[in-house]
Amino acid sequence: MTDVVPLTDPADPRLADYTALTDVALRRRREPAEGLFMAEGEKVIRRALHAGYPMRSMLLTPRWAETMRDVVDSATAPVYLVDPELAERLTGYHVHRGALASMGRLPLPEPGELLAGARRLAVLEAVNDHTNVGAVFRCAAALGMDAVLLSPDCADPLYRRSVKVSMGAVFSLPYARLTHWPRGLAEVREAGFRLFALTPDAAARDIRDAVRESAGSRTALLLGAEGDGLTPRALAAADDRVRIPMSHGIDSLNVAAAAAVAFYALTT
Repeated sequence: MTDVVPLTDPADPRLADYTALTDVALRRRREPAEGLFMAEGEKVIRRALHAGYPMRSMLLTPRWAETMRDVVDSATAPVYLVDPELAERLTGYHVHRGALASMGRLPLPEPGELLAGARRLAVLEAVNDHTNVGAVFRCAAALGMDAVLLSPDCADPLYRRSVKVSMGAVFSLPYARLTHWPRGLAEVREAGFRLFALTPDAAARDIRDAVRESAGSRTALLLGAEGDGLTPRALAAADDRVRIPMSHGIDSLNVAAAAAVAFYALTT
């Protein structure tokens, strides 16, 4: 059984993992370099542990200490108890879920490992908004995609905001980064995947028609960032350009909403 250690000093070095969580630039640099990420809230912490991520430490406010008692009792890492005011001073925001855990990262698989065992892939190019990355992962997990591949400049799926928005789906869906972009897309095609580029271009094919024609094939859906969308080089690397039919003069959807619709089309 792990003892819960009360702490009162925000400068205590034992709390270093939890400092300045709202400083995005700092955390983007620091967390991958130190091999850590933040899990926030009871459900996300439990899902991270279930997925095999090692806990470095856990930070609780008093009202959550009993709720998390089973996690505390089985923990092999330190558990710290702080009052809500200290938690806010430390992290930079109101920790309304009352539970944070500093988790250790696991090595990412090579893209080839994911390609070998998947039939349906999501491939993200330059999706650098953490909220969108988390939402896309949640949709991909819920709608039957097998894995996610990321371009080098995509946001970190394990950044706190991504993890929170995904509700821990980033732990249940394997992902990897393609080191060379868009050259790495050739590896996807060589593995036997038909690569669909999702675009609002009116000249693109209705995604439903493309999916019907490729029934039974291994498929990969290429998604770009909001605004600019997929780059010309990524579009050129695809086998086909597909679109979601729109009504009422709407020409596009948020990338997460578009991903959900397209994933459903691929998996039904």
